[in-house]
Amino acid sequence: DPMKIRANHNNGITEVKVLMAHPMEGGLRKDAQGQIVPAHFIKEVKASWNNKIVLQCMWGQTVSQNPYLAFKFKGGAKGEKVQVNWVDNKGDSRTDEATIA
Repeated sequence: DPMKIRANHNNGITEVKVLMAHPMEGGLRKDAQGQIVPAHFIKEVKASWNNKIVLQCMWGQTVSQNPYLAFKFKGGAKGEKVQVNWVDNKGDSRTDEATIA
């Protein structure tokens, strides 16, 4: 599923809000048959604007399912794009973008 991204610019600051669809399994939970559900979680998130990284973070298995992320950075202008990318521990990745309003 695509990420839901909102980016708003006000007084020289761009605020970005992101909702990511991901199971974020920690590898410690058991299913109904008592088998451990394998770990499957986002391990790296990057956000960029004008080919500059404005946010980079490393996550682990303690982040909740369908994580929400909000951050601000100096710069940006209405009509420009913000890209958000994540990579999980299984090598899957996703990149989506939003136009700054």
